[in-house]
Amino acid sequence: MNPSTALGHVLVDELVRCGVREAVLAPGSRSAPLALALHAADASGRLRLHVRIDERSAGFLALGLAKASDRPVPVVTTSGTAAANLHPAMVEASHAGVPLLALTADRPPELRGVGANQTIDQLGLFGSAVRLFVEVGVPDDRAGRNAAWRALVCRAVAAAWGATGGAPGPVHLNVALREPLLPDSSSDDADLAPRADGGAWTRLPSPPVPVPGPDDLPPRSLVVVGDCRPSVAKQALLLAEARGWPVLSEPSGNARSGPLALTTGDLLLGALPDRLIPERVLVVGRPTLTRGVRELLARSSVDVVAEAGTWADSTASAARVLPAVPALTDISPDRAWAQAWHGLEGLARAAVDAVLDDGGLSEQLVARELVDAVPPGSLVVAGSSLPSRHLFLARAKEAVTVLANRGAAGIDGTVSTALGATLAWQAAGGGQGYALLGDLTFLHDSNGLIAGPDEPRPDLTFVVLNNDGGGIFSTLEQGEARHASAFERVFGTPHGADLEALCGASATAYRLVTSVPELRDALAPSRGVAVVEVHTDRAATYELQQRLAAAVSEAVA
Repeated sequence: MNPSTALGHVLVDELVRCGVREAVLAPGSRSAPLALALHAADASGRLRLHVRIDERSAGFLALGLAKASDRPVPVVTTSGTAAANLHPAMVEASHAGVPLLALTADRPPELRGVGANQTIDQLGLFGSAVRLFVEVGVPDDRAGRNAAWRALVCRAVAAAWGATGGAPGPVHLNVALREPLLPDSSSDDADLAPRADGGAWTRLPSPPVPVPGPDDLPPRSLVVVGDCRPSVAKQALLLAEARGWPVLSEPSGNARSGPLALTTGDLLLGALPDRLIPERVLVVGRPTLTRGVRELLARSSVDVVAEAGTWADSTASAARVLPAVPALTDISPDRAWAQAWHGLEGLARAAVDAVLDDGGLSEQLVARELVDAVPPGSLVVAGSSLPSRHLFLARAKEAVTVLANRGAAGIDGTVSTALGATLAWQAAGGGQGYALLGDLTFLHDSNGLIAGPDEPRPDLTFVVLNNDGGGIFSTLEQGEARHASAFERVFGTPHGADLEALCGASATAYRLVTSVPELRDALAPSRGVAVVEVHTDRAATYELQQRLAAAVSEAVA
């Protein structure tokens, strides 16, 4: 093999030996050695390859695959702006701790800074977002390089996985390739051989397991679970159930089932009587969705669980940082405390359901009905902005996992994230996939729906809440009457897009629903990718939220 082909072959081969099972590729010329190596690995069944024409969508597809599988997933691009388009996904992966591997092809040094085509400065392109950056040297001379190349892949995978003690997250390998880029031989060379036992060149350590924190929290405590890995949420939920502590979990915290789950979220906190202010709040994951949680943390003594050396404390309320969720111990719960919260949640839940059932097809009702309808074992991907917040109103449901891009909380790339997450979810034996998105989030990554005829497709239903603009701004200060003259153009941003026509461009199944029975029918498990559109009104959504808050306050009082 010529040097560039040899490098591409070794990098992909060692990625597979390090546990990589999915890979994403965007087309390009400079990346040809990597592309052909990935295609060969896919053809032999060693990994599953996904090809996308839009690099930003490709990056988020890889992010979704990595997020749902908890395995490193490489995304390969050619040089220039192709590589730069991965930046949003790399930022999200960094803040969410997702093991994303960016392999960006590049020109050799003699073609940089001299006006060569598709050449930009790619060194450190993603800045502080990555856990590791390596400029892979130009493979001029293969002699003795096999071991170094394979060891580099192992180092990159270990860094992405957090196996060396740091936080999991994205890694960037900038791969400089000199022509010829296409293979001149179909045979493998003996000096490119892997380990004889077929394993990774360097045995990777397992990610360190933190020592559980002390279980000395007072009986009248409360657990807040923000966006986090489902395994960590399960630990928090088991601890709370054993101690009789109420649990307020964000949708992507995945701790919203059980007798002490507070499914009415911010509405309940807004009506909380002083006698139920907890002595201590245990924060697990990264809560970002509600002002009520921030206000509660500011009024309470707070313990924060730090995963991989990071913790969430945006209110500067943490009195103590714990290395992990406290261990289970045989301590009797305060039954009166548990019963008080259980009764309060029951009142709030009944009030919420009564208002929703009386209000017609609203955004909030769609979120509740979606979770009610999905079968056990399903995956739900929530868009940022209002959809994630609407899911706070869903009733408790076991065996349903919710994922969301809450690291940087952007709306970009969510269609591709949902596709990638569902592909990985179903490859592992999981059930139907769903995604609840706003119209702007859907439009922002509509390119994600475009895939070639040979690409794997999941069974995934997108539910798009179309209020013709940015609905969340109506709930913020920008929506106040004094900003009315500027609001619609610079915040509301109506677009008038025809989603049915847009879906037709990518041959994606489409359905408009106008009633609750139609919605329930559209949520039945189905094959392939489909879009269900629900027309809503921004002002009505805000007014309904006000009615829900008033109803909960009255019920609790």
